[in-house]
Amino acid sequence: MTRAQLALSAAATAVLAATGGYGLAQLGKPSPQTAAPAASSERRVLYWYDPMVPAQHFDRPGKSPFMDMQLQPRYADEGPAGESGVRIDPDAVQNLGVRLASAQRGDFAQSLDATGVLDFNQRDVAIVQAKAAGFVQRVYARAPGDVVAAGAPIADLLVPSWGGAQAEYLAVRRSGDAALEAAARQRLTLLGMPAGLIDQVARSGRTRNVVTVTTPVGGAIQTLDVRQGMTVSMGQTLAQVAGLATVWLNAAVPEAQGGQVRVGQPVRAELAAFPGESFNGRVTAILPTTQADSRTLTVRVELANPGGRLKPGMFATVHLGGTARPALFVPSEAVIRTGKRALVMVAGDKGRFQPVEVQLGREDDGRTEILAGLNEGQKIVASGQFLIDSEASLAGVQARPLAAGASAAPAKAASALYESRGRIAAL
Repeated sequence: MTRAQLALSAAATAVLAATGGYGLAQLGKPSPQTAAPAASSERRVLYWYDPMVPAQHFDRPGKSPFMDMQLQPRYADEGPAGESGVRIDPDAVQNLGVRLASAQRGDFAQSLDATGVLDFNQRDVAIVQAKAAGFVQRVYARAPGDVVAAGAPIADLLVPSWGGAQAEYLAVRRSGDAALEAAARQRLTLLGMPAGLIDQVARSGRTRNVVTVTTPVGGAIQTLDVRQGMTVSMGQTLAQVAGLATVWLNAAVPEAQGGQVRVGQPVRAELAAFPGESFNGRVTAILPTTQADSRTLTVRVELANPGGRLKPGMFATVHLGGTARPALFVPSEAVIRTGKRALVMVAGDKGRFQPVEVQLGREDDGRTEILAGLNEGQKIVASGQFLIDSEASLAGVQARPLAAGASAAPAKAASALYESRGRIAAL
């Protein structure tokens, strides 16, 4: 082969190689008709964000300036964070054991439990005093804490000043002047003599300057300040007796629940001394002061005490029944309390969940009253809501504020909340 033939053969080989390479390149490159559908099937990205700082948005992917991690895309078909909640795959919801409940409306009667201690009825207390100056001649076998009946003797007092007044009365009585006798008898009464003693002097015709001091009521002796041989003055207190026909039950109600207690409210008390037995009464008073150390209100309940079984100082568990009224309520386990507000997870369509702020009311028997934020029939998450709330926080989903929620209770129920405004008068 000549040199010219070799050159022609090399040129032909180069042309064939170039032609083949172009053909292979065109074969591997998608045609415009096939590339268009692929491009149309891609999901449109709204922005990129850091899951740890979801409120900050970025225009392009890359590394997060906050954490050592890649930015995540937010797609258009997911919806912007905070508008439609967070979407969780139904299979994942089932695996998490999420349980739903409904906001229901019905009669809601809250019962309040508190602790209490029995005390003497301070309205049934008698003070035994000396009606005249004298000497204690005899003291009966009494001591503080003894239970006595009405009319029980306490001490015998010798009153010297009564002897002369009684002698004058007897002299006037023998004169037969009815007017003078009435005046003399009135004088003995003013000196402090009981009517029974005056009658004894009139019948016997002899002076009696020793009087037995008795208790006007039956009950427990609280104080006894009399000893044999001591001198007493007019008006000096000898004993104090508290009646036992009724007792007070002072219940300590937390300050936050004090607004639920009313005078006349029925009360059921259980005492450790009488297991299986309950005692019924009513609230007679709510004391006007709050215990500063325990932040509790003292609610006074009066209980009947037949036979004196209830002893002051006994411990009791108090159940205060509330008045039933219609209210919207949810299971208490569905409420997420953050310390500053209360949230519930509202279940939407297609596996979406939205945190919603709610205003809470009363709580009883595993139910919590909703004053605002929910409507009747709305589905909420009753179990597993904390996991969904964590996912919503990572996705940047903001809770629907309370102002955007509908009021759940009628105006009458909403009026159970009180607000007041004041002005600084001085510093």
